[in-house]
Amino acid sequence: PVLRLLEAQLQEQRREHEEEVEALRKEMDLMQEELEKQQQAFLQTLQLPPEAQVEFGLQREITRLTDENLDLKELLEKLEKNEKKLKKQLKIYRKKVQDFEAFQATVPAEWRSHEGNMQVAVQRKEKDFQGMLEYYKEDEPRLIRNLIT
Repeated sequence: PVLRLLEAQLQEQRREHEEEVEALRKEMDLMQEELEKQQQAFLQTLQLPPEAQVEFGLQREITRLTDENLDLKELLEKLEKNEKKLKKQLKIYRKKVQDFEAFQATVPAEWRSHEGNMQVAVQRKEKDFQGMLEYYKEDEPRLIRNLIT
């Protein structure tokens, strides 16, 4: 059984290696094609008069900069989306903190003496447990208040 297991692992590794080699060959072929296109364009450029060579070089640089600009715009859009998401999360967390502070203010004085115990409970890692009660995350402080009262 151990020999079969090792043989199966070896075959799996061989298959993965072959797939990786094939992917690298495809990538190499694409790069070869791109190199040939660039060489062809370069040879055509050399046959042009000097003014046309400059213009062709400028056109290539404009194309490169345009592509780079589009990539940067995509990155900017992605970062803006992430910023909006983070701002939304920050707003939710601020509301939770405000609700918790409001809850702390309503806690009777005798409970405050056990504040150290509550701190330990707050420091533990939060886990999401699913139960039979369905509610929105924003309504959690109000639900807790109602349960306590």
